[in-house]
Amino acid sequence: MEPSSTSNVADILGEVYPLTDLRVLDLSRVVSGPFAGRMLCDLGADVVKVEPPEGDVTRLWGRRVAGLPGFYNQQNAGKRGVCIDLKHPDGAGVVLELAAVADVVIENFRPGVADRLGIGWDQLSQTKSDMVMLSISGFGQTGPDFERRAYAPVIHAEAGLIHRQSLFDAAPPVDPMFSMADSYASLHGLVAVLAALRMRDQQRLLGLSQGQHIDMSMLHAMISSDDYMHHTADEHPVVRLGGTVYETSTGDESSPPILLAGEARYVWSQLSRHAGVHDPTPDGAGLATKIACRGAAIREWVSSFEVRADLCTELDRLAIAWGDVHDGPGVLTSPTVVERNVFAEVDDGTGQPRRLVDSPYRFSDASSGVRSRAPHLGEHHEDVFSDWLGWDEATVADLISRTVLLGPEVS
Repeated sequence: MEPSSTSNVADILGEVYPLTDLRVLDLSRVVSGPFAGRMLCDLGADVVKVEPPEGDVTRLWGRRVAGLPGFYNQQNAGKRGVCIDLKHPDGAGVVLELAAVADVVIENFRPGVADRLGIGWDQLSQTKSDMVMLSISGFGQTGPDFERRAYAPVIHAEAGLIHRQSLFDAAPPVDPMFSMADSYASLHGLVAVLAALRMRDQQRLLGLSQGQHIDMSMLHAMISSDDYMHHTADEHPVVRLGGTVYETSTGDESSPPILLAGEARYVWSQLSRHAGVHDPTPDGAGLATKIACRGAAIREWVSSFEVRADLCTELDRLAIAWGDVHDGPGVLTSPTVVERNVFAEVDDGTGQPRRLVDSPYRFSDASSGVRSRAPHLGEHHEDVFSDWLGWDEATVADLISRTVLLGPEVS
């Protein structure tokens, strides 16, 4: 029977994820690779995380609940996990067999390491002609710095972020509390993977079979994502377009400070022209004095409101963008965060709920989102090797006995 014109895929098939049936082999660690794998997993892919006997280093980070620390759980939720000793003579062979039935492989070793382990692009692409492989590294697979170790703070320094922020804040240079370089490289890598899969599907229609090796440099991803970089490229003076934080006087101790966003001259223009804020700058004063005096006048105006809602209403009337400067608990209880289900709860493995940040994808006729906790070390040996390779329990047990695989971790 033909579906009606008002039917959609979800009505016909039930819950549908965009990347169902996609197999992803995740060889990566820490953030840049695992985050891309987590997003693919939330979109429906079957993501298998491969870890060494010592596990991903992020298993040491964050509060442990039911045997899983928070940081590792956040980056690897929904994945299935196997533990392969790549230093064992037979370890690379197991990865090659998994790669042969995978659609996507993700790795973030330093360039050259995967090749030495026998699981680089040249080796893996021979197992499947149309494989898509995402390699994330600090400085790319080629160039003068390709072998350097690079964590996010290194890239933040090299990309000019730390220096510029120090200049803006007139403060000593410090690294921000956010692994931006990792996250940007991961998301750019995710875009590249989806583009490569699209290209693969088009080629298959023509009877062709060609894979793609994606060389994603964290430094390049960071610079290309930097909306201030045009100042550097065009040699223009840097102008702060972010925002300024002000304390309020609403009488509510739980009321957070407020940020007024936008270029400072625009904020002042709106307040002086449409809110009656007087310019207290003395005649003949220099630019620094003018900025300080006008800043003080804005602070006085903000603190003059006894009811926070009145302040927000007036800011909206003046077309001045504003934001609450939330602490951690404030983020959790933000009305928008709550309404949009930004945080999800999954079973922690003991039947108790554990909160995780969900992926932001929202589709009109498809599902997305975290579906389960992260795996314990080597938790899914039998399931993965049976599903992907058709191996029986005896084959898996033999690999465990020979320490090619590490037996499942007990939480």
